[in-house]
Amino acid sequence: MVLTDDNFYSWIDSHMTADTQALRLSTHARHDIDYDAAITQIECRRKFGAKLAATLAAVPRFYFPSVLAGEQATSDLLASYHASKVADGESVADLTAGLGIDVFHIARRASCVTAVELDCNRAEALRHNVALLGAGNIEVVEGNCIDFIDRCLAEGRRFDTVFIDPARRAADGSRVFALSDCAPDIVALMPRLQKLCRHLLVKASPMLDITHTVNSLPVKPIYVAAVGTPTECKELFFAVDFETSPDCPVIEAVTLSQADLQTFAFTVLAEEQAPMPQPLKDFGTGAYLYEASPAMMKAGAFKILAENFGLSIFHPNTRLYCSAEPVDGFPGRRYKVLEVIAYASKNIKRFHTRYPAVEVAVRNFGMGADQLRAKLKVRDAGPLRLYGITDATGARIMILCREA
Repeated sequence: MVLTDDNFYSWIDSHMTADTQALRLSTHARHDIDYDAAITQIECRRKFGAKLAATLAAVPRFYFPSVLAGEQATSDLLASYHASKVADGESVADLTAGLGIDVFHIARRASCVTAVELDCNRAEALRHNVALLGAGNIEVVEGNCIDFIDRCLAEGRRFDTVFIDPARRAADGSRVFALSDCAPDIVALMPRLQKLCRHLLVKASPMLDITHTVNSLPVKPIYVAAVGTPTECKELFFAVDFETSPDCPVIEAVTLSQADLQTFAFTVLAEEQAPMPQPLKDFGTGAYLYEASPAMMKAGAFKILAENFGLSIFHPNTRLYCSAEPVDGFPGRRYKVLEVIAYASKNIKRFHTRYPAVEVAVRNFGMGADQLRAKLKVRDAGPLRLYGITDATGARIMILCREA
């Protein structure tokens, strides 16, 4: 693999806007550079240019060993969040380095980072990219991370923090979600990891059940973050401090954007003890509706969120909030209610004549959003949003609103 050839990167730069399929056909018999790899670089820059904008700006000749490596890589936004959990000057090991995006961000804070990568092509690409970055505090180790752990323990080598993002696919390619089914098995490795480091950071699937996962780990309690964007919960992030024992696991919902970081932390005990919020009397036009962020919904806060922001609810199973006056700082979206419509045949039939395009969502409604959209005969488009919900009386209603 030739990663430093000027002609290789010059060709990439001059063909960035070309049709890659046509390029593969026109270059299949040429061998003066590795055209297959060059075209892969073009495809990856197009596909992951936004996701890895900071990395590509810092390393213009960044090398992607494959499209899959780019797909599996952490975004710069998430990697920056991961790095924020590492204290300045710590020694860190990333046991599943992959493309190295987490490694690059952590290295800005850590005194040294050891990046362990099993795949030889990814390890070679990582060495190339580390050299271009000029990060002298990063060591790349090619090999199995379990062997690396055992070797470190035999040598008496320890780290302040260990970061790991276990593979979430089985040998047959199917997805797995439990930590014990991922590779490596974090649960089985926990005794050895406890000897290897003071702090353990684990990036995990957002599909995991938080309570089940916490209960499956032999070390408790832990800090859990549901991390996402305003539209999607991207991951669960577990942090274990082997040297302290907090009274109760802390769960934090974290919503990231390029300009902001929004957080809400609570404990399971606080959620259990919070009073059930009450419905809002005289809810109607002019009121406000609130939808918690995907990370907040995954984190499992409901009663504690209403209590902290002084919000009312519709129904205990309708996971939306409301208020007569606007409330600032809510970790999610706020909407101004334009109309409250009874779910009745006459209203369903004429709805599309008044609102031919509207985003449709449902909560505790007895049918899916697609089914309601079909009944209403509307196109799925903003800026209006319609919620089909069950209210405090058990009646189904439709709430038309606009983001405020």
